[in-house]
Amino acid sequence: MINKGKVAIIGSGFVGSTTAYTLMLDGVVSEIVVVDLNQDKAEGDVLDMNHGMSFVNPVKIYAGEYPDIKGSDIVVITAGVAQKEGETRTDLLKRNIKVFDSIIDSMMPYLEEHTLILAVTNPVDILTYYTIKKSGLPAHRVLGSGTVLDTSRLKFLLSEHTGVDSRNVHTYVIGEHGDTEVPIFSLTTIAGMSVDVFCEFCGKCDHHTSMEHIALKVKNAAYEIIEKKGATYYAVALAVDRIVDSILRNENSILTVSSFMEGKYGIYDVCLSLPTIVNRRGIEKQLLIPLSTEEEEALRRSAESLKEQIRNVL
Repeated sequence: MINKGKVAIIGSGFVGSTTAYTLMLDGVVSEIVVVDLNQDKAEGDVLDMNHGMSFVNPVKIYAGEYPDIKGSDIVVITAGVAQKEGETRTDLLKRNIKVFDSIIDSMMPYLEEHTLILAVTNPVDILTYYTIKKSGLPAHRVLGSGTVLDTSRLKFLLSEHTGVDSRNVHTYVIGEHGDTEVPIFSLTTIAGMSVDVFCEFCGKCDHHTSMEHIALKVKNAAYEIIEKKGATYYAVALAVDRIVDSILRNENSILTVSSFMEGKYGIYDVCLSLPTIVNRRGIEKQLLIPLSTEEEEALRRSAESLKEQIRNVL
């Protein structure tokens, strides 16, 4: 088997197990280890996947413990607790920070100098920030899934609206992965044209109202899915797979991952999403893209919202 990289997944819940399955189908890695407090659940997921091994490219998938993380190129953290009825967002965050305390303490002895940490558990921006602070790792080695999924959701909805393949819709969602996220319509293009110009050719709707409606649908997408089936996991697993691809293939792809802010747009000491060059190093470079005045103000408000949440729990 050609060594294409090793990924450890912490947590074998909906997101963790679906991520392992998606990586297995993609064929970008040669080894996947799944670690979960519920060893039976992890072993059951792995056994189920291994029974389909004759249908995919060779990959070693097994349930393990923290020492089995050794040699991993990427550790993906999907573990976390679910929100209880009546529980505040702050209380949920405090409980997930305790989960991350245990995970970080347990995994640190087994990380290589090149190992990257990819946080997926929500609220992902704050937990990415916490991982950097607690682990003491260089900021470029810790990233969050951020608004990679939100950006894909925006592309899909714009595709549905315009009748154009979503792969030919170019846009970003930046800021928090959450209620203060910022869709960047000012830089949204189709066939080299701004979405405003493209939609002028159509003229079938009130463009401004349509964009506001689409932005709201993107922001509320997870709530809608959770209301209907209890959790989101297919699309986020694909988003994680896309990030892993960019890292292991050293692609220098531009993805809206969450990373540590050190001055872009005057924002410091918080993690949020910007278009970012991602490669084997992890975070290669955050890009300073030209935003409208309204978008830049919204980004700063998003950063302040995240900082306020951090102050409430740390």
